Amino acid sequence: MNDPEPQRVALITGGAVRVGRALSLGLAEAGYDLAVTYRSSGREAEEVAARARAAGRRCELVAADLSEAGAAEVVAKAVERAFGRLDLLVNSAASFDAAPLLEVDAERWDAVMSLNVRAPHLLVRAAASLLRRTRGSVVNIADLSAFQPWLERPHHAVSKAALVHLTKVQARALAPDVRVNAVAPGAVLPPEDLSGEAKQSLADAAPLQRLGAPADIVAAVLYLARADFVTGEVLVVDGGRLLGAPQR
Repeated sequence: MNDPEPQRVALITGGAVRVGRALSLGLAEAGYDLAVTYRSSGREAEEVAARARAAGRRCELVAADLSEAGAAEVVAKAVERAFGRLDLLVNSAASFDAAPLLEVDAERWDAVMSLNVRAPHLLVRAAASLLRRTRGSVVNIADLSAFQPWLERPHHAVSKAALVHLTKVQARALAPDVRVNAVAPGAVLPPEDLSGEAKQSLADAAPLQRLGAPADIVAAVLYLARADFVTGEVLVVDGGRLLGAPQR
């Protein structure tokens, strides 16, 4: 008789709001039990947990400020205590700070880098033994600023470019036991205060002539989680926006 498939467990950082929320709920729907980190979105995290549990999945919430160096070890130990295993780590937590380049001082720079780059490194480091046991995988969430010099968010852009390169370094360092990939979303969940005209401009900038949806990012993460012969890759999900607008 074949042994039953073990219950898969996913850790999603920043998994209570926006794209992170969609990832948490999408992974629960796909059959994962969840560990979800949050910093200040406690009410939203409880809502995610309630929905995951209603779908028959376990969901453990971990309050953590991942910009603090010691938080990664705390999170990894919480996952090990709760589940004893980890199959998928999704590094979604990030800041989206805006400032002109010459207004970015040392404190502002370090705040972005500590969350957007250092935390994904420290979390992979802390969870490496868990992921090796399951031959699991990591998906880092970047964005188009990794490839474009965003002047309104220069420190953010540099952090995401660094995250893309970190993904490749992690993939080599953890192979063959753990696969590491990244997803770079385009306009899938614009800020709520963005005008209709601005949203239309984002759609017009992509060859597919429309905005995406958080479900597109969920699908990309699920693909990478299942793609056993893919590592060190960045899957851009942007409707072709990096290619430039279509010819009229």
